[in-house]
Amino acid sequence: MILGFDTSGPWCGVALLRGDTLVAARHEEMRKGQAERLFPMIEEVLGAGGADLAALDAVGVGIGPGNFTGIRIAVSAARGLALSLGVAPVGVSLLEAMAFGAPKGAPVLAALSAPRDHVYIEGFGTRRDIPRAFLPLAEVPEDFAEDGLTVVGTAADEVAKHLGAAQRAAAHNPAEAIALIAAQRWQGEVPPPAPLYFRPADAAPASDPPPRILDET
Repeated sequence: MILGFDTSGPWCGVALLRGDTLVAARHEEMRKGQAERLFPMIEEVLGAGGADLAALDAVGVGIGPGNFTGIRIAVSAARGLALSLGVAPVGVSLLEAMAFGAPKGAPVLAALSAPRDHVYIEGFGTRRDIPRAFLPLAEVPEDFAEDGLTVVGTAADEVAKHLGAAQRAAAHNPAEAIALIAAQRWQGEVPPPAPLYFRPADAAPASDPPPRILDET
């Protein structure tokens, strides 16, 4: 039994596998509230799949890139669950999850929206190596285009137009893909999941001086 979940984008998603069969899943679009929704959704999916936490063999989690807070929520939850249950935690990048399920041998460019007209990209099965990168949309190299290339992900429309390539929807919702990928890896040597960040947080330390502490003695 493999549980997968993701809150790295404006959504909350959970999926449950038995073997390689998807038995239950939920995916809800939301810009905030993932921390409050995640565990109730996990309970709903487990209930729909006729399972409980004790039945799990592994926990897959989306590690980003994406929303800083959302990534931390999911990764912390996965590591805590895995530790308490004594099972394997498996981190999966959202870029890989978006590309998962593409036709075998077909080149895919995963592209995710990022702030300030930037994108996260990574190539899968492409003729030239396209490693994970965070860059302005206008600076995505046009020679990334190749015959048969399709672009998937939340920035697929913009990147496909920029490259003159085709686009398609991801084959699975993020949590489903994460669970399916985790099912292929959980019995191997996998490092503990950690957030995948490409850039510093938008939040900055307060510039105001700290409040004065009065000595009441």
